[in-house]
Amino acid sequence: QVRLVQSGGGLVQPGGSLTLSCAASGGTFSNRDIAWFRQAPGKEREFVAHLDWRGPINYGNFVAGRFIISRDNSGNTMSLQLNDLKPEDTAVYYCAAKSVAFVSSNDVWVPGRYDWWGQGTQVTVSA
Repeated sequence: QVRLVQSGGGLVQPGGSLTLSCAASGGTFSNRDIAWFRQAPGKEREFVAHLDWRGPINYGNFVAGRFIISRDNSGNTMSLQLNDLKPEDTAVYYCAAKSVAFVSSNDVWVPGRYDWWGQGTQVTVSA
């Protein structure tokens, strides 16, 4: 059973940056589709970014070049670098991974398509 453990997050001022990390145990991120989602209070879980195991990357429309998803060479850690943060980015952020690779990119934004999830980490953007 793959277990995902997140770290990072916290309180940051508008315009600031944070890096979120997600470590895998019982498996690796190598050859797997990985993603980040977020959920603000009272809202549905929202797609942030996806990294295809073959390399292509997808981002939510709101990202607008501010976030970067990555995976380290060992395949054991994935990260989300958050730049130019805005108050509306405040949410609990979740990492996710899929056991079987997507055939196409049509469903990468659907939370239910992922098999493993991190515990979530709070990001608060406030002056």
